[in-house]
Amino acid sequence: MAFRDDYMDLNKELTFDNQVIFISGTPCTGKTTIATELNDYLINNGCDSTLIKINDLAVEKDLVLGEDPDKYYKVIDIDRLNDVLKDEIAEFKSECSSIPKALVVEGHLSHLCEGADKMIVLRLNPSFLKSRLEARDYTESKVNENLEAEALAVCSAEAYELYDEELNEIDTTDKSIDDVLSVILDVINDNAHYPADSIDFMDWFLS
Repeated sequence: MAFRDDYMDLNKELTFDNQVIFISGTPCTGKTTIATELNDYLINNGCDSTLIKINDLAVEKDLVLGEDPDKYYKVIDIDRLNDVLKDEIAEFKSECSSIPKALVVEGHLSHLCEGADKMIVLRLNPSFLKSRLEARDYTESKVNENLEAEALAVCSAEAYELYDEELNEIDTTDKSIDDVLSVILDVINDNAHYPADSIDFMDWFLS
């Protein structure tokens, strides 16, 4: 997914008031790109929008406990992350604005935290995800681990524990940035809902 400079072509009216939007998913499903583009689109269409990147927040607030020596993941204190994010959300909701407000929270761990008005998990067919993971020079074991997690919908299953039927799953496979943004805007405007279990990549897993 490439970044764009045009944010008016979607022609989506913003009908919501204040929204806290979490965007999560398996690594390389497009979270950072989509969250950044969404935040920019909202700002350029009359919304007071702020983007929080979970990984940056964890580093800034000293929530990193260490690194997994086998998987090379940063180990984050999830309980403290949840508390810090709650404070960020409380501050966001306390600030008055004459225009619609949005807080976009992006990151693989966001679905483990509370406070989202819209919980969105991006999905991508493992056949497409594989090349993206390999392009990051992940080890073979790390690539396979993430592909299996995506096929088994691990992020969605974890998000469902907190958000139940409020969870939205969006399949980004073969979709442009505009396509995905259009779907997300429909979700945050309460014009569409994409429930858990609506996407099935098990055929890839079983093949």
